[in-house]
Amino acid sequence: MRVVAVSPHLDDAVFSAGGTLARLAAAGHDVVVATVFTGSVAAPTGFALACQTDKGLAPDVDYMALRRAEDDAALARLGVRGEHLGLLEAPHRGYDSPAALFAGRRADDDVAGAVGDAIRTRVAGADLVLAPQAVGDHVDHQVVTAVVAGLADPDRTAFWRDTPYAVRHPDATGAPEVTGTGIAVDVTGELDAKGDAARAYATQVGFQFGGPEHVAPVLAELARREGGGRPAEVFRAGGTARALIGTLEP
Repeated sequence: MRVVAVSPHLDDAVFSAGGTLARLAAAGHDVVVATVFTGSVAAPTGFALACQTDKGLAPDVDYMALRRAEDDAALARLGVRGEHLGLLEAPHRGYDSPAALFAGRRADDDVAGAVGDAIRTRVAGADLVLAPQAVGDHVDHQVVTAVVAGLADPDRTAFWRDTPYAVRHPDATGAPEVTGTGIAVDVTGELDAKGDAARAYATQVGFQFGGPEHVAPVLAELARREGGGRPAEVFRAGGTARALIGTLEP
């Protein structure tokens, strides 16, 4: 079957659902991660520039090109394909501070239409669509969740728990557009591969996890907590999506 995971950023799908992606690929399915906000800006300024310099990168470095290369490496480690859709992240759309990223969508931010144009045919042709719940309330996640919920067949859609937000806010709920009932995918056998893939995001793991040495332990601890002791990735899924995910063997 054809599986499309719609990821807001270059790391979200792997951090949140990397074990499930690996299991789907190992089962012989065609798995593609379509990442929405991946576009480069020639001369970023202000908060957008700070998002790269605070990670030790020089102002003249193409930050998003680095991140796209990291994503290619990460997805290859899971055996899945990637597509970079080229839209601009929130700091390049007028969100000018960390607080602004989590304060809701700006009235002048009309990116949802472009997101819909970019993913419409991809989700329409998919047997299974994976997408974020928007746990953590990042505006880019909120946009992607709302657009996917409006375009994809809810019966064939499964929404993941956004990580690392789920680590920091374990009781947080997703966006109101998220439908379906809970299902836990056993990822015991995929924890090593997921941790290895996540470490490929070298520009991000220091900020998100405290360093590359902490990535795998943090993800494994979250999986055990979410799965009640058995390492799992938890989704809210429609009936057909639940059935498709449920066919995965440990």
